[in-house]
Amino acid sequence: MPSHLTFLGCKLVSGFIFVCLSCCSYPGVMADFTLEVTTGSMSYAGTFDHLYVTLIGTKRSSEHTQLTSEVESEKMGTYSVTTLLSLGCLLLLKLEKDPFHESPEQSWYCSKIVVRTPEGDEILFPCHTWLTRGGVVFLRGGRATKVFEDGDPRLVNQRKKERVQQKLTFKWDEYEEGLAYVLYIKDPRSIPADIRYSYEKAFQVAYFKEAASAVVRKHGLNNSTDRWESFEAIKAVSWFKQSPIAEYVSEHWKDDDFFGYQLLNGVNPFVIQRCSKLPSNFPVTEDMMGSIFINDYKIMEGLPTRVIDGNPVAFPAPLCLLYLNPEKKLKPIAIQIFQQPSEENPIFLPSDSETDWLLAKIFVRNADAIHHQLISHIQNTHLLAEIFTIATLRNLPKVHPLHKLLIPHHRYTVSTNILARSQVYGKAGVVVNTSVGYDGGIELMRRGLSKLTYASLCVPEDIAARGLESIPNFYYRDDALRLWNIISSFVKTVVAYYYPSDSEVSADPELQEWANEIFYYGFLGNHNSGIPSNFQSVEEVIKFITMVIFTSSCQHAAVNLGQFDFQGWVPNAPFLLLQPPPKTKGQSNMETILETLPDKLFSGRLMAIVWQVSRKYDDFVPLGTYPDQHFDEPAVLQMIQDFQAQLSSLSVAITKRNSELELPYNYLNPTEIENSVTS
Repeated sequence: MPSHLTFLGCKLVSGFIFVCLSCCSYPGVMADFTLEVTTGSMSYAGTFDHLYVTLIGTKRSSEHTQLTSEVESEKMGTYSVTTLLSLGCLLLLKLEKDPFHESPEQSWYCSKIVVRTPEGDEILFPCHTWLTRGGVVFLRGGRATKVFEDGDPRLVNQRKKERVQQKLTFKWDEYEEGLAYVLYIKDPRSIPADIRYSYEKAFQVAYFKEAASAVVRKHGLNNSTDRWESFEAIKAVSWFKQSPIAEYVSEHWKDDDFFGYQLLNGVNPFVIQRCSKLPSNFPVTEDMMGSIFINDYKIMEGLPTRVIDGNPVAFPAPLCLLYLNPEKKLKPIAIQIFQQPSEENPIFLPSDSETDWLLAKIFVRNADAIHHQLISHIQNTHLLAEIFTIATLRNLPKVHPLHKLLIPHHRYTVSTNILARSQVYGKAGVVVNTSVGYDGGIELMRRGLSKLTYASLCVPEDIAARGLESIPNFYYRDDALRLWNIISSFVKTVVAYYYPSDSEVSADPELQEWANEIFYYGFLGNHNSGIPSNFQSVEEVIKFITMVIFTSSCQHAAVNLGQFDFQGWVPNAPFLLLQPPPKTKGQSNMETILETLPDKLFSGRLMAIVWQVSRKYDDFVPLGTYPDQHFDEPAVLQMIQDFQAQLSSLSVAITKRNSELELPYNYLNPTEIENSVTS
């Protein structure tokens, strides 16, 4: 018995149009279609140009009908399209912007059009597109469909045309050999309108940049290569008053228990792992073993480094052992600054002099800060999110259910990354002035991608692989696991709704090409990564989509929101150290440490950058909030409401827990997580 469902007033049998229902009931009788046209809420979304619409049905098309000569932002206009003969079932809505209007050019952003048929049915035609003068767009309405469900040749043809156009618009570009590909954009001003920052967002980005620069100038940090005279001089920078956690860090950064805390709950909780056997190159005695954990930065060994005055900056790859004491506090117990043991590479211990031990911890924090920024942050969230975004735009047409599900989690990602390439990790970015410089930074990211695995991107597997299931006071783990499960539950209901069987997964060529492009352009075809190049089951799709959404929202929040809190205090996250590490013990003092820390110029630039990217912007869209409606099916809309309810319950639980903590962990509170990578 074939399955039936209603689509645009028509009945589908086994995915193809079979019998028209309400739309075909008025042969030879004049009938009116009512159109509710909604303009976007952002600034400058309206237009004075003439707009035209044509309804395309299975039997015929309506007349080319003018809608209006003026549309204002955040307004909904109601219009009529009159037909003398039945159109049949509505297939497409053709929307046009006058190519010959005499007024100055002004693009128009159409959010959606709701069509009410003569029989009273309402059909949503999502648009969410900027139209320039002379622009034409064909909109699909009603239920999301996969390619094999499009029975009418006009739908099939339009779907093919859309994909061809998208592949021409969004092209892959090799940024650097060995790195994930990026969007081919030579001029940032040529970013397609539909994915670029809104006017409000662009203005606020520029405003925060200038505000940060003003503070740098105010404190005389913009052109001073002087060293810091004291820690009090660093603290005098007024930014810290804007962040209670940054103030806490500036007071406690020397404490061993805080050092351990931030390896779990700072911005880079991805290096630490349980140590069941000591590395052979770290000759600490076995009697120190017990509840031992390790941070090993071997991936950084031998990196090219920045050259200052003809001398390469020292950038070791430290190992740090930590002990979970009976009070459930994680504390460092031994630090070896270079990977290979030698007489000139002593193992530093808490029993050493205060400044020797502090200096050893500073070199660990130096490695951790750069690992965080280039691997955990840029490589594993920003660049992956860009890969997911481009693959979606190129391969999944707007009517595809997974396009509708994923597109809110791609918002602003490409624009953000283009900005990051210019300000953070590009040849003119802040990474040039860190210990590793541009070449070392690119090489580190190259190594990071070559070692990246699918399992490490899936929180339950990552936590288990690192042996961190039971370590106490690990709030990142607790919140990330709960978020993963909530997202997975939501994704499972949506994916299963559109893919009721494994055969429908394997039969979807658009989905398969989406996966294949992510594998080849994102992971460079590395089969050792475990990343799938295709899907054969519903479960595989659910897991992968969960990872995509989690990475683009939650994981980015975990590595981004706390940057100013933990890295704004320069001694706690020194991206540049100006003196080599000690080769012997007992030779350091506080002057040694101040001489080792970055100068005022670099410190100012660093504080400005981490302050900017940690801001919450006015157009912030929290996780699970979908202001642009893409789905029209009541069942899916209910799934979204259930998802939002689960996130709300988690938020309440996190807020309650945080109220009892000396240092709250709020970076994975759903109210603080943005849907996508936007900063």
